[in-house]
Amino acid sequence: MESYELEAVERVTARPRREYTTFAVDSLTPVIGAEVSGIDLSQELSDEQLRDLKAAFLDHHVLVFREQILTQEQHKRFAGHFGELRPVNPPPPEGDPYILEISTTPESANVAGNGWHADGTADAEPSLGSMLYITRIPEPGSGGDTLFANMHLAYEMLSPALRGFLDGLTAVHDGLVAFQGYTPPPGYVAPKSEHPLVVRHPETDRRLLYVNRAYTARIPQLSPDESRALLDMLFNVVPSRPMLTCRVRWSPNTLVFWDNRCVQHHATYDYYPFTRYGQRVAINGGPLKG
Repeated sequence: MESYELEAVERVTARPRREYTTFAVDSLTPVIGAEVSGIDLSQELSDEQLRDLKAAFLDHHVLVFREQILTQEQHKRFAGHFGELRPVNPPPPEGDPYILEISTTPESANVAGNGWHADGTADAEPSLGSMLYITRIPEPGSGGDTLFANMHLAYEMLSPALRGFLDGLTAVHDGLVAFQGYTPPPGYVAPKSEHPLVVRHPETDRRLLYVNRAYTARIPQLSPDESRALLDMLFNVVPSRPMLTCRVRWSPNTLVFWDNRCVQHHATYDYYPFTRYGQRVAINGGPLKG
């Protein structure tokens, strides 16, 4: 790695580790992800627990809670502590309008999220984060892990010259990009929004790289050829740098909460023809600022 890449990693790993008083936190990697134990999400949480959870969320970006038995109402109640619940779009034909079912059948040719992305970046105000609760996993040894990447570090590992060039540029995010080769669901109105290429996290003010192959269509300040070349290079930042990532190995009744503002994820589909089932609740975010 280049010296500026090593320095970026060292700045992240050198940060003092916070002490949490109401539960235990074990890091998945030095730069992203943690498992939280000693807390029951089905119960009403105390102010002290919520304070620690919100701090851990900002510290680690991805939180994993295992052996949780949750009803839909308990799932939504937990999500509601972090903000207003985000309706599923398009709304499900039946069932709860805030719960997206994540279901893989033996006949599935592909699954949603099988590629690096952040959720709904074509929206004017993408979600704050998502809580995915998986209750059925593929047969043991059949795969189904989810990868998460730290987009703060993705930005910080770029060369100073490239970071300077990206600051001030924007990108158009188009909901139809995610459906290339597929037919959008009935009633789906594809959003399209323009966001900074480099945004600041609304709570920590840290810069992060905000592009993803699933939604980002073009950089309007550049020619089409220049835009395509730069985006392809930026799309390759995460898959070419495993150091940015953590891997969550699912077990039944596991809930994972990730910060959709500064994290990309990849739901690996390596378990065909086995099945998986879970439910996701998302939380509303706000406008993105450079």
